[in-house]
Formats: sequence, C-alpha cells, structure tokens
Amino acid sequence: MRPFLLVLSSPSGGGKTTIARSLLQARDDLGYSVSATTRPVRDGERDGVDYHFLARDEFLRRVEAGDFIEWATYAGNLYGTLRSEIDALFSQGRTAVLDVEIEGARQIRASFPNSLHLFVLPPSAEVLVDRLAGRNTESPAIVRERMTHAADELAAVAEYDYAIFNEDLDLAVAEVAAILDAEARRVNRQEGLTPFIARLRRDVIAAASRIAVSP
Repeated sequence: MRPFLLVLSSPSGGGKTTIARSLLQARDDLGYSVSATTRPVRDGERDGVDYHFLARDEFLRRVEAGDFIEWATYAGNLYGTLRSEIDALFSQGRTAVLDVEIEGARQIRASFPNSLHLFVLPPSAEVLVDRLAGRNTESPAIVRERMTHAADELAAVAEYDYAIFNEDLDLAVAEVAAILDAEARRVNRQEGLTPFIARLRRDVIAAASRIAVSP
C-alpha cells in the first residue's frame, strides 16, 4: 500500500486528537505527524512529542523557506505541518495521521489530492461547550472566541470525505479504522497493482493463444 495522509479535523474539543492517539496505539501502519505551533506550552506537554514549539519569528521564517505543507492562524497562534514530518513517515511506509484545522485541511486537499479527510463531530452542542469551557487554560474571552469559531468550523463538514460522530470513543475509533482499511484498497493506493495487472493480462492472453480453435 502506498502511504497517504489521514487528515482529522474537528472544532477544538471535538475529540480528533484523542481518536488519533487511540489509532496510533492500536496500529503500526500509522505514524503521527507532530504539528508545529507558536502557542505557549501547557502543563505536561513536551516539545517534539505534543508539538514542535517554535517562536513566531522562527515559524514565519520556516514558512518562507517552504518547510510547511500547510499552516494557519488559530486563536492568535500559528499552527502548521512540517514537510519533514511527512517525509519521515512516508519513508517508513506509514500513513501519516494529521490533526489539523479547517484551513490547513484545505491547503492539504489542494496539494495532496490523494489524502483522506475525516471530520469528527461532537454528539451535541452541550458536550462541545463543556469541553471547551472545562480546560481552564484560557481566559473567558478566548473560550468565547473558540466557541464562535467552532460554530463556523461546523459549516465545513461538507468538504470532508467522512463525518464521524464522537459520542462513544471506542466506536468512533473503530469506524475510523474501518474507513482506513477500506480506503487502503483503493486502486490508486495499491502499490504494485499496475505491474501485477500487466502480468496477469499477458498470461491470460498467452493462455488464450494456446487454445486450438476449429475453423
């Protein structure tokens, strides 16, 4: 199978990161693309594991250098996917799992038409609001901005290949895994299929030529 990009998006608090981590724990054919950001480090986070934490000037310098396959501004901070992360995973033959926002997903869709895009939906507005307000890591103004932005993001669901309802985490992870397995069998993702078909046709034609046909 040719490795590809699995893009997971959702409003902040929608559960895409949790689903990604569950998939990565269960499968060795996937690898996580660690995003870069200019936002401050939160308690318990590690540079290079949760994010590549960059100063804003460094982030913008790397944008100019073409180091990102996508980047966007969210809640005043910059987020992006480094090309080196994708290259490293593809070189290992693993599909890259990306946890990105709507604008970043649009950039990836334009540059990587073979990518797979899934939108993770919360089961209700109440659940989403509780998740956004329950972090206690941002000011009320930031929380309100995130809620307003989340409402706008929900309008982008139609741009995605699949929508996953994250009411039951185990079920949501199983659904994403099933989609991955099915999508891996797409003709354009099966490595070696073209030469196999060429050999198969040649052998069938050769077999047909050996059949004696009465005049």
